[in-house]
Amino acid sequence: MGKTVHAFGDDALGDLDAVGIAAAIRSGEVSRIEVIDAAIDRVERVNPHINAIAYAAFERARVAAAGPHTTGPFSGVPSFVKDNNDVVGLPTCFGSAAFKVRPAKKNSPPAEQFLQQGYAILGKSTLPEFGLTASTEYIDRPPTRNPWNVDRSAGASSGGAAALVASGAVPVAHANDGGGSIRIPAAVNGLVGLKPTRARLLDQPGVRQLPVNLVGEGIVSRSVRDTAHHLAAMERTYHNRELPAVGLVEGAAKRRLRIGVITSHATGDALDPETVAVTNVCADMFADLGHSVRAIEPPVGSQFATDFKLYWGMLAVLMSASAQLRHGFDFDPRRLDPVTRGLAKMWTRNSFRTVATLRRLRAATQIYDDTFSNLDVVLSPTLSHPAPEIGYLSPEVPFDELFVRLQRYVAFTPLNNVGGGPAITLPSGMTAGNLPGSIHLSAARGDERTLLEMAYEFEEARPFPRIRAVTAAV
Repeated sequence: MGKTVHAFGDDALGDLDAVGIAAAIRSGEVSRIEVIDAAIDRVERVNPHINAIAYAAFERARVAAAGPHTTGPFSGVPSFVKDNNDVVGLPTCFGSAAFKVRPAKKNSPPAEQFLQQGYAILGKSTLPEFGLTASTEYIDRPPTRNPWNVDRSAGASSGGAAALVASGAVPVAHANDGGGSIRIPAAVNGLVGLKPTRARLLDQPGVRQLPVNLVGEGIVSRSVRDTAHHLAAMERTYHNRELPAVGLVEGAAKRRLRIGVITSHATGDALDPETVAVTNVCADMFADLGHSVRAIEPPVGSQFATDFKLYWGMLAVLMSASAQLRHGFDFDPRRLDPVTRGLAKMWTRNSFRTVATLRRLRAATQIYDDTFSNLDVVLSPTLSHPAPEIGYLSPEVPFDELFVRLQRYVAFTPLNNVGGGPAITLPSGMTAGNLPGSIHLSAARGDERTLLEMAYEFEEARPFPRIRAVTAAV
């Protein structure tokens, strides 16, 4: 079994979450530069083991910490931005070798909204090329590794963000989710990962013009409190008036909920028994807490998986074409990896199916809404099996075989992206291979509040596993 890696210790960060660090800075208990120096030291100790940084900006962070104080509720809290969002002065290469390294001239809207909260950016975190697969692995550089077990995948596409947070390098990190890319790495790294309702927060340019907008912006964190406070802060800088406000959720609610439990794959593929067991234990726990719990069938079947696969291929084509138009000679499509090229070829061969596919995917919003006509929450696994070994989902695996593996692995997260609803992944116990387990909770569109209230209740009833308890710091 691979070793466990973390950097928790008795420095300025201690064992605090982001809310705690921000409070310590405001009170003068620690200074901004002490916090930044502690985070940089932690990053430098763990990153040789996990390879989670696309670009470092340590000196820039030190200079900023010594200068005028930023505003925002998380002022001075160290973090990373995922390398698919522009941050002024840092390159954006989308995890791909096809881009020339050039500093961005302005912040993307999601990065700007994130930075408005006061986070101190230490650099950009890794992702697989264009975020198109479920493990942060490459053909031209070392993979990003899971700090709980460095022989295992850190998930994707926010794999670098999750590895940095789980290892204790930073308390939270920016992430985004187009098919599970917040929730998958949160699940395999023992973190909290909330995908908000579609268009709850600002999106990258062009995303809302896509035939089906899949992507939601957010963070990965180690506490429900951080996720709740972050969402409330983001909502104060931008509120989509078409959605009900979430506000600051600070604890569990007293009301008891109707919970539907899914423990079968939409395509009929078998699930890992340990994954099912974790879900059933948590379902029983919610029942013991007074919630009404019953088993339900997946609301979509194998046709949905086929349609999502084709649309994913279409997105690979669109992202490659957009990069070519935007970056010109600074983008070399010959250097795209086999996953992107394989998805593009798959869509090209089946492009005549696109119109019918889009019609069915757009109809999935109604299917999603109907699921919550007599339920408040749906509980399921996040993934079909625990994090695989490095190499199992490598882009070097022949594409057809790789995509079969991906479809079996990523069974539960895409419906929330297509249907537009919120979902949260929460850590739950430990599984074989020294890996944290997880559950996945979904709610009606606009109802992040219910998910956060449930998450607080779950965290109190079933405390999250702690990597610090497993091994000593590196």
